[in-house]
Amino acid sequence: MQQPLQWLDTSFEFPDPATALQRPNGLLAVGGDLQPMRLLAGYQRGIFPWFSGDQPPLWWTPDPRMVLFPNELKISHSLRKTCRNNTYMLSSDRAFVRVMAACAQPRKDNPATWITSAMQQAYLKLHEAGYAHSIEVWEDKELVGGLYGIAIGKIFFGESMFSCRSNTSKIALVNTVQTLHANGYELIDCQVANPHLASLGARTIARSDFMRYLPVSADISKPAYWPYNSTNTLPARILV
Repeated sequence: MQQPLQWLDTSFEFPDPATALQRPNGLLAVGGDLQPMRLLAGYQRGIFPWFSGDQPPLWWTPDPRMVLFPNELKISHSLRKTCRNNTYMLSSDRAFVRVMAACAQPRKDNPATWITSAMQQAYLKLHEAGYAHSIEVWEDKELVGGLYGIAIGKIFFGESMFSCRSNTSKIALVNTVQTLHANGYELIDCQVANPHLASLGARTIARSDFMRYLPVSADISKPAYWPYNSTNTLPARILV
């Protein structure tokens, strides 16, 4: 028999992830708020918010978990060619608000969005504090792709990505994975399985295995090292 959902109080404590529901997969707790320290405390234990605008915050830790180990990144021949021959430029943390807004746009297969205005404001606070980051892909001065997520310890917790041109989200992810790998990051959290990420080498692992990688001892009172320089805009093909 499944345990009843716990409602969060004013503290930043979360229930044991092992008590998450099986149906729906990974739902752990309800309520609380989106204060930066609550979000960071959740991510540190593999817990993230995901809910629609008319719901209270819902907190999830699915089993299995989709992750991408940087040394398992797969780059198809066609994507490698695209990365080598494109004229796009890459930057980091130059347009965080615009990346989140683009990720929040309705998709063809899902007209609703979970990236509500409240979520955007919450992650903007994390960005301003140095914890949340974006990668942008530019065509001249037009933003045509990107992603955003949270860096804690040696893990990048990916949240969402978008493309306005073919493969621009993949270009952003390839550059992010390779750059983080070169700077000691051990894991990219992809949360839930999808074919787009699987084509790049992401795979599912048991939640119990995922928990072993979590930066539970990381000092979340200060941001993790982020290897990008926000003053630079670099060719998108530099690492491929």
